Amino acid sequence: MEYGLWAPRYRAIARTFGFSLDQERVAADRLRALLPPEALEAPLERCQERISNREAVVVGLAPGAGAPPLHLLSSAPKPRVVLAADGAAATCLAAGIVPDIVVTDLDGPVASEVTANARGALVIVHAHSDNIPSLERWVPEFSGSLGGSWAGPPTADLIDVGGFTDGDRAAYLAEALGATRVLLWGFDFAKTDEPEAALRVRKLQKLDFARDSLAWLAQSSRTPILSWRRDGSVRPFQDGPAARSTQ
Repeated sequence: MEYGLWAPRYRAIARTFGFSLDQERVAADRLRALLPPEALEAPLERCQERISNREAVVVGLAPGAGAPPLHLLSSAPKPRVVLAADGAAATCLAAGIVPDIVVTDLDGPVASEVTANARGALVIVHAHSDNIPSLERWVPEFSGSLGGSWAGPPTADLIDVGGFTDGDRAAYLAEALGATRVLLWGFDFAKTDEPEAALRVRKLQKLDFARDSLAWLAQSSRTPILSWRRDGSVRPFQDGPAARSTQ
């Protein structure tokens, strides 16, 4: 998605959560300093090489969803590309699936993302205003192919094609880079495993925005954005109560 279309929606999100673009720039600059030089070269094009003209399965971490049963999908002209949202990388690896791309802001089980990266996953690390300590802790641990993203205007070295949370950013990435269709597995906007009450409320608020951003993408894109449910059905993603628990 073009940044000019997404930016007003993100500004509304930033106002809700008190995010500052100046702080986002500080985090982005820190990410640039931490990434190896090759990670700053053509990250969007390197993602496109893995996504273009392939069906994309975006894997979320809804409670109880597990890994996507890829073997149940009908055959496709090209191998499917799997994009794991943050901690869903661990779910995929446990099922013997190495994601092609991991989209992460490093607030999940990052060790599994490091493992996926070592096994061939391209990891897109997202910088935002409050994850600089995580960037400093984890970025040096990755040994494979990396790229960076942030919530400001896209540049040659950092991606922003839209999306707010790891899950919807992964879907926006797949849509922007030419996936033939996008299957959303493991997305639930009404449940979270967060045990602390205050953090749970904030997480659910973020999931509301993620749901809305995916609904907007589905409505505005020619690429089919689909919910793949645990009962095996595949349906168009849509907003409303039914979309709050897509699995």
